[in-house]
Amino acid sequence: MIPILFGISLLIFFLFALMPGDYFSSNRRLSPQRLEELRALYGMNKPLIVRYFIWLKNVFHGDFGFSLQHMQPVTTLINQYIWNSFIVALATLFFTWTIALVIGIYSATKQYSIFDRLVTLGVFASLSVPSFFIGLLLIKLFGVDLHILPIGGMIDTGSTTTGLAYVLEVLRHMILPITVLTFLSVGSLTRYFRTGMLEVLRMDFIRTARAKGLKERTVIFRHALRNAILPAITLLAFELPGLFSGAIITEQIFSWPGIGRIQLDALSARDYPVLMTLTMLLAFLTILGNFLADVLYAAADPRIRLTKKEGG
Repeated sequence: MIPILFGISLLIFFLFALMPGDYFSSNRRLSPQRLEELRALYGMNKPLIVRYFIWLKNVFHGDFGFSLQHMQPVTTLINQYIWNSFIVALATLFFTWTIALVIGIYSATKQYSIFDRLVTLGVFASLSVPSFFIGLLLIKLFGVDLHILPIGGMIDTGSTTTGLAYVLEVLRHMILPITVLTFLSVGSLTRYFRTGMLEVLRMDFIRTARAKGLKERTVIFRHALRNAILPAITLLAFELPGLFSGAIITEQIFSWPGIGRIQLDALSARDYPVLMTLTMLLAFLTILGNFLADVLYAAADPRIRLTKKEGG
């Protein structure tokens, strides 16, 4: 994991460093002389390789740079918003896997039934409907027409709640963003679970288990599920970074104070230290997801543990 992160950091730094323009060049009121002075002040006139090792050294000390747009350290800026995105992403991940697992298994065991056909229709709808459309539709329905849920923000305007009341208020505001993200993510995962279960249920060892007189529930959950879940585990490596990158539009729609808005602002202002830090964060989450997928593979499939022991 460490060599991969090192290679990614090298790639990310040089890609952003070679992009045309910077934060100062977007200000047309600066004279060429003042522009060069500011670049020299922040070390932007040094060779790329020197700038990279300076940046890497600072990263090892927990310093990811300074946001010129927000005039504060990048770590301080991101720390204000990252946890807001994390709670939405983790809640979405939990609901997505739970719903997809239940629906996928039941749909596979009831193949060609009305429920299975409705699930197939829902899967295609989940994969084809844009996030902004479903987000605005839910705002119109539950926020404007029914007045059941808040239409944006993390808390009510002017709210001074604390303790449990504050937690409940945040949870109310999370319902619509989580619903949108779950709806957009659950379709592909349900398809993986359903396809995996259908393939496993046709295998010889399932017929043997049924021939032994085992209960259908035992056959499905003890024998079939552990084999069917393996292809879906691979998706775990992309779920968390995918939720963060896919939540940019959703956070804009619901005015959720997460890192999605920070990414868009940094991109338009060419605030490269912020963009590099967020890109490194997504890369780290992807690598961490791959590591967790390997661990879950060994937990779900005893053959992998046996192979590792024999190899050792």
